[in-house]
Amino acid sequence: MTSFKNLNIILFLLISSALLISCGGKLPGADARKYPPDPKMRVEKNLKDGKGFRIKDFGDNKAGVFEFASSNELWRASLDVIDFMPLISVNYSGGIIITDWYTTESNQDESIKISIRFLTNEIRSDALDIKVFNKQCMDRISNCVVKELDGSLSSELKKEILKKASLYKAEDKKQKE
Repeated sequence: MTSFKNLNIILFLLISSALLISCGGKLPGADARKYPPDPKMRVEKNLKDGKGFRIKDFGDNKAGVFEFASSNELWRASLDVIDFMPLISVNYSGGIIITDWYTTESNQDESIKISIRFLTNEIRSDALDIKVFNKQCMDRISNCVVKELDGSLSSELKKEILKKASLYKAEDKKQKE
């Protein structure tokens, strides 16, 4: 039993020696000549080198960079183009804008609804999926027929949004210079 115990101690010493030699033979720690002796000065040096933190730094919002809807040109342009319509659902993180039914004074038996889905943040023709719905009612409230419009209105909206988004991007780039 004692020979087994001695074997464990010898193995432990061999493994420890091998690890110390593979690390360059130095024990972990710092060279005291490279650091100031005053603890406050060491803390400041570590913070300056990015090796530490302070509790009061957690209140500052420096931990991450957050992109908000106001910095997304497509989002801003979309809201500007359909700003005359009432919105029913706006979800930036989900990437969708849905308007409520919009009716003009001249034709109250017919209304439209628009849904804009953002497929990417890049300004390009396949970045948006726009659907326009038309509702026609026979007696203003009941007997309504809803159908999706295929045609020029959704392509005109997409064209206008992309044009405005390009202008916003150029303005933002110009301001950053």
